[in-house]
Amino acid sequence: MPTLFDPLQLRGLEIPNRIWMSPMCTYSAEPDPARAGRPTDFHLAHYGARAAGGVGLVMVEATGVTADGRISPYDLGLWEDGQVADFARLARVIADGGAVPGVQLAHAGRKASVDRPWRGGGPVDEADHGWPSVGASPDAFPGYPVPRELTVEDIRDVVASFAASATRALEAGFEVVEIHAAHGYLLHSFLSPASNGREDHYGGSLENRARIVLEVVDAVRAVWPQDRPILMRVSTTDWISEDPSHEREGWTVADTVQLARWAGERGVDLIDGSSGGLLPAPIPSRRDYQTALTARVRAEAGVAVAAVGRIDDAAWAAELVASEQAEAVFVGRALLRDPSWANDAATELDRARRYLVQYDYAL
Repeated sequence: MPTLFDPLQLRGLEIPNRIWMSPMCTYSAEPDPARAGRPTDFHLAHYGARAAGGVGLVMVEATGVTADGRISPYDLGLWEDGQVADFARLARVIADGGAVPGVQLAHAGRKASVDRPWRGGGPVDEADHGWPSVGASPDAFPGYPVPRELTVEDIRDVVASFAASATRALEAGFEVVEIHAAHGYLLHSFLSPASNGREDHYGGSLENRARIVLEVVDAVRAVWPQDRPILMRVSTTDWISEDPSHEREGWTVADTVQLARWAGERGVDLIDGSSGGLLPAPIPSRRDYQTALTARVRAEAGVAVAAVGRIDDAAWAAELVASEQAEAVFVGRALLRDPSWANDAATELDRARRYLVQYDYAL
């Protein structure tokens, strides 16, 4: 029976335990074009502390594969070679803390070019370092500008950008990449019929709507070493089909199961199961609102998964892994509150804490 503190083997990579840091945007990069997208001292301290706190994998927040693919002007990005050195320093800090360094590659699509959440999070214009957004269709996220619909040539460029960013992540020293296909951002907006009204071979059927995602998987797998894993974050549902106020059908768990099968066949090693984000929709308040859906994807698609969502209790995290609902857990808010949550969980569950030698005096 697996435990939270057993290592997990994904391809040739061994991750030391099953408690992983979820990718969470900090909106703390500099907007100045000369330094845009690069990690700052804040990022070094933030991610280094969680690595030293005992997690097995640190997944660095959504990192734009293009400049206009960032969520905000304050997001990280790996769209040019000059950003690699700063990311290399961040990867080293995470590895020195005892965790595996990973990075989430993303394109925000129609939800791009917004301000920091603590400044309202609304759309920003060019005067505030903003830019025009793009999307699967010229349908706006509520309260946002109408995006420009991507052409087929644009789509090819986006796919190539994911591969180029993965190559830079490899050069920087990251051992895991995650493709962000959730939360209403570009790839999710292609997947869901509620935001994809295209009439070409990127719209309509499930196979067509999934085409860009699978092309991204193929492109990243082609440049990413065969002995290193690729993860993919998905919204297992966008909750729209449960909301009678929406006229269109949304993305469902059954759709996710099929996507997970296709992605697994193409070289995705683990599905990171989140939910929502495409359009405002009611989300259940129960604790397993998300983890139960991810467990269903695991059972029906036959793929490895990581559970995420309201996991702030060590005993429940251990149960998710021991009952084989998930291979691992991504922890978010709990790690923002306590960088040593993983080590505290080890103490609570009577397992050995993973101290760095520099902290032996604390024993």
